[in-house]
Amino acid sequence: MSALVLAGAGVSVGDVATVARQARKVEIGPEIIGRLEKARKVLDQAAASGQQIYGLNTGLGANLGTTVEGDASAFQRQLLEGRSGAVGETLPVEAVRATMVARASMLSAGGSGLSPAVFVALVDALNAGVHPVMPSLGSIGAGDLVLMTALARLLIGEGEADYQGRRMPAAKALMMARLAPISLAPKDGLSLINASAVSAGGGALVVTDALSALAQQQHAGALTMEGFGANRTILDPRLQMARPAAGQQEAAKALHDLLARDEMPAPTTIQDPLSIRCMPSIHGALIEAIAQAKRAVEIELNAAADNPLVIGDDELVMSTGNFHTASLSLAFETLSLAVAQCAAASVARFIQLTGSGRNGLTRYLSPIGGASAGFVPLQKTATSILAAIRHKANPVMLDFLPVSEGVEDHATQSPLAVSKCAGMIALWRRLIAFELMAAAQAVDLREGLTLAPRTGVIYAAVRAHVSMLKDDRPLGADAEVLHAMLADGAWQGAATVGKEAE
Repeated sequence: MSALVLAGAGVSVGDVATVARQARKVEIGPEIIGRLEKARKVLDQAAASGQQIYGLNTGLGANLGTTVEGDASAFQRQLLEGRSGAVGETLPVEAVRATMVARASMLSAGGSGLSPAVFVALVDALNAGVHPVMPSLGSIGAGDLVLMTALARLLIGEGEADYQGRRMPAAKALMMARLAPISLAPKDGLSLINASAVSAGGGALVVTDALSALAQQQHAGALTMEGFGANRTILDPRLQMARPAAGQQEAAKALHDLLARDEMPAPTTIQDPLSIRCMPSIHGALIEAIAQAKRAVEIELNAAADNPLVIGDDELVMSTGNFHTASLSLAFETLSLAVAQCAAASVARFIQLTGSGRNGLTRYLSPIGGASAGFVPLQKTATSILAAIRHKANPVMLDFLPVSEGVEDHATQSPLAVSKCAGMIALWRRLIAFELMAAAQAVDLREGLTLAPRTGVIYAAVRAHVSMLKDDRPLGADAEVLHAMLADGAWQGAATVGKEAE
């Protein structure tokens, strides 16, 4: 895999995911150091002129009116120590790596005034696999600075690090990786921490996961249509053109392609339940929400969102609110609602498949009938999972209080909006596993059914992990196996269907 070259623009959510999860290397583009040097020179000149510069020669937050006396570099260490207030479970390594590459990408835009040596040290630590131990609780979305102090302290050899799967003092990890702690020039500490890199990096991972889960949901939906004997006319392109709602045409086309065959079977009913009939609309709304979240994240990844901001070309240092992530939070609140809507429809289809027997299917999808429970007990499990998803879908971006003596009287809660969305996607995949299992069972029970080539591949991928239910058995264990395949990238349905389509 080729390295990600930081150029001050063009970093995508996919780039962040490969660095975070596949240890992709990061390189510094040829123009970046010069850009950073120029911004640093502007910053130093502004400070020398006597300009008040937030976080360089003034205090932070409610201490804005306090002048920093004495060693400005020592103050940078002081502000890191004083803002190391994060607590709670530590972020997983992939989330920390996403944060590190997100901050490096933002800094490469050149608006921070960060010393070039500090920027190089950040990239070197990332490439060497030296990761700060970063607690997860402390940011309200007005910049993630309380969380980000762990990263800044790592680079100066303070705090704890994760290196080669072991937790150890940061200084030891740097030494083992043959890296040296850095010294902080004026504003370097603030430049490292005053950004929404936890939100943007985590958001990139969430968007990546949402895209893969959407593809899996399309597979499950298509297989349900096969097993249920659904009316496929709902996928006619002319219907989508008549009401071209966001994402609907794309969702319908994907389902249509999955179900394509030489001869379409005759529909068993004029109209199916809404969870089936309205799949293009439901999935289309999710497609649009994912695109909105992707745009919001990639703006952050490639933006100079520092406060204060150094505008090198005009030789200005200006205070700003660019670190505030209202659009990012709103995008992930919207994505959360779209995920919840898709999850609810998946559960509805599961209940249709496993209920009293529509369209000729056996009761509870049991081939033996009588007192057999079949799939019906899983309706309770699916409903409980959906309840957890719906609970997480409640908006959080308005849940803030004024802090720092009212100076910081607004916040976005972007880390929480992103993390709850991640949790929803993880739960949603469990429901997709349930739907795939039930749809495959319905296919087995529908005599004489010939699957479309691509849904045949999806069916085979399910059956590679879960056998047909003949007598009652612990289906929860089967669901766990299939969910693991969906969650860790081992699900072969997507790759195989893609090859079939080429």
